[in-house]
Amino acid sequence: MRRMALAFLLTFLPACAPERPPNIVFILADDLGYGELGSYGQTKIRTPRLDGLAAEGMRFTQHYSGSPVCAPSRGALLTGRHTGHAAIRDNREVGGWGPDEPEGQHPLGDAEVTIAEMLRPAGYATGFVGKWGLGGPESEGHPNRQGFDLFYGYLCQRVAHNHYPTHLWRNGERDSLAGNSPWFSAHQRIDAPLATEAQYRERFARQTYAPDRLLDEAMAFVREHAGQPFLLVFATPVPHLALQVPPESLEEYRGAFEEEPFLGNPYLPHPMPKAAYAAMITRMDRDVGRLLDLLDELDIDDDTIVFFSSDNGTTFSRGVHPGFFESTRGLRGLKGSLYEGGIRVPLIARWPGRIDAGSVSEVPTAAWDVLATLADAAGLEARPESDGRSMLPVLVDGRDTASDDRTFYWEYHAYGGMQAVRMGTWKGIRMDAKAFPDGPIALYDLASDPGETVNVAQSRPDVVARIDSVMRTRTPSDVPEWNFPGPSLRP
Repeated sequence: MRRMALAFLLTFLPACAPERPPNIVFILADDLGYGELGSYGQTKIRTPRLDGLAAEGMRFTQHYSGSPVCAPSRGALLTGRHTGHAAIRDNREVGGWGPDEPEGQHPLGDAEVTIAEMLRPAGYATGFVGKWGLGGPESEGHPNRQGFDLFYGYLCQRVAHNHYPTHLWRNGERDSLAGNSPWFSAHQRIDAPLATEAQYRERFARQTYAPDRLLDEAMAFVREHAGQPFLLVFATPVPHLALQVPPESLEEYRGAFEEEPFLGNPYLPHPMPKAAYAAMITRMDRDVGRLLDLLDELDIDDDTIVFFSSDNGTTFSRGVHPGFFESTRGLRGLKGSLYEGGIRVPLIARWPGRIDAGSVSEVPTAAWDVLATLADAAGLEARPESDGRSMLPVLVDGRDTASDDRTFYWEYHAYGGMQAVRMGTWKGIRMDAKAFPDGPIALYDLASDPGETVNVAQSRPDVVARIDSVMRTRTPSDVPEWNFPGPSLRP
């Protein structure tokens, strides 16, 4: 009855002016590829709850992450700025790999304004649960200093390589996990397969699976704040390696695939790597379902926008089989690449009564659009420094907003440096940008060649020149290694 009444009222309300600010749940997977959900064509890995979410909402086919790696992608999502303007433009460590090393990555600065800092003054309770990667325990980048009332999870991306860590963080305090001591490295190699699965578990697992604790905290946050508008960012560390999943989930895929034991390097060994990877994603899917069920139980699902996406494409690391799983659906490249397979990711959005069930959008969008979208949904002005555009007209009206006038920019500083620009259906990529800032640009027409197989730069020098101009107009960074050399790249 309540849903019918709401639907009746919405008929007479402006499409983009909700009667109350909506709750917002943004779920961010880690290293989940474009083709690793059933709703995006996956056939070997079961994701029924996320497929159901897509059936109840809108699925985007041309959504992009902020970066091909973790920290800058999260930075772009939270601040609405692409990596030509953002404070965080690559992964940059502030510690080493041992248990006593300082935790964290290069911190997000005080001057940056996050979605939490935008929404909290409007009466939102703000929580971040999961993997952060934008500043360690004492840094200005700590989530409590970036607008989040609650933080629970991994502050440090290196620690998050182990799904059985000795501890997580609750705000500024370490939370020791039961049965997870002593510490063990998430980067090991063995010379030959171990004799039994029990031996793998004894060496490479512990008692408390961190993703389970993260789900508990996310659900507790929702329960606590169900009576007021809230923002929850649930940044699961799955399916980022190491290959670790509780036995009951692994059983769901026992015998499903032909397997060769993974001996490790750089991440942990596993006797059934394909089954483990699939099981990690299916367990994550189950966790998403439990969070969705809670929204229904509390009778706030109609008042809540739920987003699901990934921080970048499928990893290139050994132990994962992107070819076997068709993880990119034919797109070129993997994590760490500015080709489509590294940055095109799933995006699903559900808002009952507002977003049409089973809808699909081909409008190109990017992670830096999220801040403007949430501002629009909450009735706020977007931050003026944002590079994004609100997706709300697409979401609630199904408007195919013109994208030919949009320019998308990415840069990545590993492997010699890369830059990429998308204009309409054109995609340009410059490799080895640190050594050759005026180097050649490869050009692809994504409309006819989404796999980026045919470089048409010679036949369209006019488009190449426009893309080159965009690549030159970026702002300098305070971090020297995040600047491409040469006078051609001017602020």
